[in-house]
Amino acid sequence: MNNEKKKKRARRGSGSIYLQPGSKNWWIAHCVNGSPVRESSNSEKKTDAQNLLKKRIGEVASGIFVSPKVQRVTVAQLFEAVVTDYGNNGQVLAPLDCAWKLHLEPFFGNMRAANVGTDQIASYIAKRKAGEEPAANATINRELALLRRAFTLGYKSKPRKVSSLLDLSEHMLTEDNARTGFLDEKQYRTLADKVTQPWLRALLGLGYTYGFRRSELLNMRVGQVDLLARTIRLNAGETKNREGRTVSLTEECYQHVSRMMVGKQPDDFLLTRANGEPIKNFRISWDALTKAVNMPGLLFHDMRRSAVRNMVRRGVTERVAMKISGHKTRSVFDRYDIVNESDLADAALKVEQGGKAELARASVIHSSCIEADTEGVEYGKENASKPS
Repeated sequence: MNNEKKKKRARRGSGSIYLQPGSKNWWIAHCVNGSPVRESSNSEKKTDAQNLLKKRIGEVASGIFVSPKVQRVTVAQLFEAVVTDYGNNGQVLAPLDCAWKLHLEPFFGNMRAANVGTDQIASYIAKRKAGEEPAANATINRELALLRRAFTLGYKSKPRKVSSLLDLSEHMLTEDNARTGFLDEKQYRTLADKVTQPWLRALLGLGYTYGFRRSELLNMRVGQVDLLARTIRLNAGETKNREGRTVSLTEECYQHVSRMMVGKQPDDFLLTRANGEPIKNFRISWDALTKAVNMPGLLFHDMRRSAVRNMVRRGVTERVAMKISGHKTRSVFDRYDIVNESDLADAALKVEQGGKAELARASVIHSSCIEADTEGVEYGKENASKPS
């Protein structure tokens, strides 16, 4: 038997190691789904190459192998899946584009996903907190959540685009900047009386009355309004909690909505400017309005808080209020049922009035008891004086 036959043949599927011409480093070769994969061990030691080959074959067998080509995937390439996911689920792309284009892409866009680690994330947070207008903790957390979503979609894709999920547990910031703003009825009327644009008046009225989210209002179509039934329908899958809901229109909102529907088709946007263009951003108009009534810093989201608070205080059951505003969990709903100093004053007054009422009732009962005892004594005296 010749020497070649004496040599022990490598087991099929176990791969091989070799030296590239002109290179001192060992390379490994193996197959994935019938396609050859070659990778440098980046080491001159043969044992390092053997260990790397065993590791790769194990990853292939367990379905977690990520090829060297995939390891060169950039964060920008991962983020394409997030955009697609948003589009497929009917979610609004404007906030996503803003966070990505303005902040995430300039920092992470050209970075390889495999190189994103704790140092890079910490540097991003420091960068967003620096400058004349530092980002709020909640804003940074939302941006990092988008980054994590990109990695999650890349990890779940087949074949995988990243070798592991992005762990942000040590980086999420404390959100201590939660706003508690809301309007009372008088402030709302002051604000509404100052509005000149019909679309902004309708936007304000619907937001204050029902607590609709900004995205739900801006994406609302004419076909979602039934003037005969006097209702507005938010379609399932187009809301934040993915559930549909229908509300009955108040007379005020009915008038605003009717005005915005004139000359439009069912598929047209309900809220449009005078030239027919849909409303995409109303920050300039909103800032001008709030400054005109001396309410600077007021957010449109404060309308949502106000709507929830008004419904609860005016006797709408919590279950129905949650259905109207679209709050799915009670914990989130509770955050919007906000009290202020006037609420506390009302509570103190009710407690005081209740105490006085109880004291008055106790006095009446006490007096009645005394009268009853007195009558009993007198009756006893009268009976005792009579001869038996």
